[in-house]
Amino acid sequence: MRSDPNLDRVIRPSAVVHERAAREIVAWLQNHDVSVGGCWEHGVGYIKRFSGPFDGPSGMRGNAVLLGSLHITWDKYDVTIYRASITDAGASRGLTVDRLCDEVLGVAGLTLASCPRASLTAAPVPDPFRSRQALGGPKPAR
Repeated sequence: MRSDPNLDRVIRPSAVVHERAAREIVAWLQNHDVSVGGCWEHGVGYIKRFSGPFDGPSGMRGNAVLLGSLHITWDKYDVTIYRASITDAGASRGLTVDRLCDEVLGVAGLTLASCPRASLTAAPVPDPFRSRQALGGPKPAR
């Protein structure tokens, strides 16, 4: 993993895109998909930015180069962006995590900086009364 936060970043707290904006972005992505002459590909867990449309035989990638990816999850109707990565090809074209996020989010009038953030809760405290044996640990000495 790279250490440059402009090229690879776990977004903490994660950016949340609410339902209306998420639907607007997904519709835009469908209209700008690599299969219809655009430079975006999306699925349930990702949004990818390519250098251009897929121009290979039978809709394959051809000359298109991956520039960056957003890693997302869906929570009912909201989308959470939790990681963004820029490839070397994307970095050489001046793409950064913020620029990639802002390019997608700008469709709905948002930026990474303006997106609401997921609320983080503390990890649960271990139960001091739960036996170690139940967790597969050694039996307590008697």
